[in-house]
Amino acid sequence: AFIAKAVWDFPTTRDLIDAVRHRPTLRRLCGWETLGEIPGESTFSRAFAAFAEDQLPQRIHEAMIQARYGDKIAGHVSRDATAIHGREKAARKEPKPVPPSEGEGPASPQPTRLQRQLERNQDENLADLPRACDWGTKKDSKGKKQSWRGYKLHLDVIDGDVPISWLLTSASMHDSQAAIPLAQMSAERVTSLYDLADAAYDAKEIREMCERLGHVALIDHNPRRGEKRQFAPAQAIRYRQRSSAERVNSHLHDNHGGRHVRVRGAAKVAAHLSFGLLVIAAEQLLTMLC
Repeated sequence: AFIAKAVWDFPTTRDLIDAVRHRPTLRRLCGWETLGEIPGESTFSRAFAAFAEDQLPQRIHEAMIQARYGDKIAGHVSRDATAIHGREKAARKEPKPVPPSEGEGPASPQPTRLQRQLERNQDENLADLPRACDWGTKKDSKGKKQSWRGYKLHLDVIDGDVPISWLLTSASMHDSQAAIPLAQMSAERVTSLYDLADAAYDAKEIREMCERLGHVALIDHNPRRGEKRQFAPAQAIRYRQRSSAERVNSHLHDNHGGRHVRVRGAAKVAAHLSFGLLVIAAEQLLTMLC
C-alpha cells in the first residue's frame, strides 16, 4: 500500500486508504479481499514507523538493484543533492569549540571529514553524517540563494535515470560530505566507469576515492584560485549525462512524494522518500526492458 501511495503520489495516508477502499483491484493487490480487512489510519502509522526503523524500503531497493543490475556495467554514475522541506523544528546548533588562548600556542590541525572518510569503511562514514533537521542554503540555477528548513537528499543515478543509492542528511551539510559514503555504497551495488558531479564535489579526497574504486572522475572544476579548467571535448560530452540526477530529483518532487513529506524525524523522512525512489527505480528498469 505504501508503494501504491508513492506510485499515485497520494499526499496523505487518508487519501491512500480512501483509494484502497474504492479501487477493488488495488485493494486486492495490497492483500485485502474485503473492505473490513483494510486497517485504520493508526495501524498504517504504526506500520510505517516499523518499516522506517527497519529501513525496509531501502533494503528492498538495494536487493532489486543488485538482482536486476548487479551483473551489468553502468557507464556513468551522476551525483547530486536536493532540498527536502521538513515539518519539524530545526535542531539547535552546537556551539563551536573555543580557540586556544595566546599562551597555549596554536592548536594542531584536525583532519577534515573528507580526510577521515578516506580511512574509514562505509558504515563508519554513514554513522558520522549529521541527520537532524536544520536550516540549509543553496544557490539556484540563477545564482540566487534559497533557504529551507529540513533535510538534504544525496543521490547517485546511473544510465537510464535509475537511482541506485541515496542518503538523507541535515540540510546544512555540504554536498561534498556525502560523496565518499555514496561512492562506497554504489560500488557495492553496480560496476560503473565514470563518476559525474558538479563543482560542489571538486575535492582531492573525492577524486582519490574515485581512483581507488577504479572510476574516472569527471567533476566540474571549482575555480577557488586561478582560472577555471575546462573539460576536454570528449569529457564534456560525457559530462552532459550528469543531468540524469537532476531529472530523478525533479521526478521525485513532482510525481512520487518529494513535495508531500508529512512525517517527522530523519528515519521516517528517509523511508518516505525511499518508497518514491524505489518506485522510480522500478519504473526505469521496466522502461529499459521494454
